[in-house]
Amino acid sequence: MTRRKLTPEEAALWEQVAARTERMHPDRKPSETPKPKPKPKKAPQVHRPDIDPFAVGQNAAHRPAPHDLKKPVSERLAGASLSMDRKAFTRMRRGKMVPEARIDLHGMTLDRAHPALTRFILRAQADGKRLVLVITGKGKRGDDSGPIPRPRGVLKHQVPDWLSRPPLAQAVLQVAEAHISHGGTGAYYVYLKRSR
Repeated sequence: MTRRKLTPEEAALWEQVAARTERMHPDRKPSETPKPKPKPKKAPQVHRPDIDPFAVGQNAAHRPAPHDLKKPVSERLAGASLSMDRKAFTRMRRGKMVPEARIDLHGMTLDRAHPALTRFILRAQADGKRLVLVITGKGKRGDDSGPIPRPRGVLKHQVPDWLSRPPLAQAVLQVAEAHISHGGTGAYYVYLKRSR
């Protein structure tokens, strides 16, 4: 809160009140009426023609926050560009389309799951199937006592990466989390390209 100056009426009233009061310490000298502090004077700015004006940090590179973890799988898939028909994608996300085939990777190790997924996707595309369901499970909640956070569900996080890399990338058109009726966050819809 800033102090304001006393008006002449307020100053006169203060003088009347001060005149009627007794001093607590009569041996001390009476002080003058309190006056507001003078405003500090700003130093004049000297502009030198050979130096351009600047602000501290104006050329600093703006870097992202350190230790920024990878976004959750659901956010990455939701933010992916749409490669298929919007109407068909909406029907698929709402669980209105029935998957033509499914594979359950639940409980497999990464070494067993990757080749099984590759065979399944390439076989489904060769057979002319368009929508398949890949069940990964939600993953077990393990102890997270280490300094590096580990995501829950190794297969759940690994399968979208496998589907976006060769040899599966050439067969996959779109990947999305499954509707709750088909497994929810523990499964993925994989919409395949037509085989040529």
